[in-house]
Amino acid sequence: MIGLGLIGGSLLRAAHSIGRTTFGATTSEADADAASRAGFDVTTQVEAALGKAAERDAMIVLAVPLPAVEDVLRTVSRVAGHCVLTDVTSVKGPVLDGVRRRAPYAKFVGGHPMAGTAESGWKASNPALFGGAAWVLGVEHDTDLTAWAEVAQLVLDVGAHVVPLPADSHDETVARISHLPHIFAAILATIGAQGGPLAMSLAAGSYTDGTRVAGSSPALVRAMTEGNRDALLPIVDEALGRLGAARGSLASTGGLAVTVNSGYEGAQAFAASKDAERAGVRVSLTAPDARDGLIALGERGGRITAIDGDTAVGEVS
Repeated sequence: MIGLGLIGGSLLRAAHSIGRTTFGATTSEADADAASRAGFDVTTQVEAALGKAAERDAMIVLAVPLPAVEDVLRTVSRVAGHCVLTDVTSVKGPVLDGVRRRAPYAKFVGGHPMAGTAESGWKASNPALFGGAAWVLGVEHDTDLTAWAEVAQLVLDVGAHVVPLPADSHDETVARISHLPHIFAAILATIGAQGGPLAMSLAAGSYTDGTRVAGSSPALVRAMTEGNRDALLPIVDEALGRLGAARGSLASTGGLAVTVNSGYEGAQAFAASKDAERAGVRVSLTAPDARDGLIALGERGGRITAIDGDTAVGEVS
């Protein structure tokens, strides 16, 4: 494990708790000290940890912020370039491009667990963080499916389910349901705070629900939103168009029915998706069209819940 913040630390704890052999590295002396005192095998020497991974042919998980990925990949390529490599970064396209340029021989499977809190660092890590969570695993035309199944098994073992997707589909989707909400939360928190002490004294559920993620580390939020610029810009434009339409309707007719009703329908669709009946699906990982099958499953909102030999077992609505 390279990086021991909220996600990396939680994954190290979760993997250790299910009996996997774990070790890791972080450049944060505070996180390394805390993890060591908790009984984990960690170091501040990233290259040494990668060398250990190469000796053991271990899976390497990159849990560093997006701006740090390129430098770590250079060391991966030099020290452990043939290991199975995955990551937990919230943007997939730039990481995939970086791997292809910096560590082309690594058996790379991009990953993104859809789990987290507004807290950060080793102190916020929790081995139960991934229970029931969706975890995107990248499927590209050149993905090594043996490595993919190995990473998928780790994901399943720590309690998450796997959503197979190509990088571009992932980045467009998280722009809608993660990165745009972070921008809205920042704007809402700013507007609320500008109301002064009175606004803060009256703020209740609708304000706290809408601004919760504004309490996340600004550096991490900037890394994921700015790193997903190409996918995020058209989604921001879509949101601005809807805000403009709402403003125009309020100014001209005094009504917001279209905006409010559309939002209600969207919320109902989200709630219904959680209770939708699902049909079983099996994808043979040795079939010639296995990658296409996995992508089709993921893009329909399906998920993988088990790896049975050479078969991915899943379900889809």
